[in-house]
Amino acid sequence: MAQVRDERSLGDLFAELARETSTLVRQEVQLAKVEVTESATKVGRSIAFLLAGGAVAYAGFLAILAAIILGLWEAGLESWQAALLVGVVVAVIGIFLVMRARDTLQTTALVPRKTVDTLKEDQEWMKEQIA
Repeated sequence: MAQVRDERSLGDLFAELARETSTLVRQEVQLAKVEVTESATKVGRSIAFLLAGGAVAYAGFLAILAAIILGLWEAGLESWQAALLVGVVVAVIGIFLVMRARDTLQTTALVPRKTVDTLKEDQEWMKEQIA
């Protein structure tokens, strides 16, 4: 089988390698921007829902808590005992909700994994081109 010889000069080959590398780097930067934007959008949306849900729940709970405190007071507890009991229960529920939201935010990946993987592939490709 006959071997095909590339007639381009070494300078031409390096110029082509530089152009291809430049194009590759621009594409990788664009991919990284897209991935980071997607992750940031997801985190931002989660935080907005967390804040909105917390505000609505807070307003509703205030009215419900007042009714529960008054009900316990009417049932025979002292007013401070009713308020303390309700406060402790609400604090426990609040801690549970905050921990759940924190866990959700911690599992959201902010590292652009696709970009990292393709950069590793590009590095291997460039090594092959130089060798």
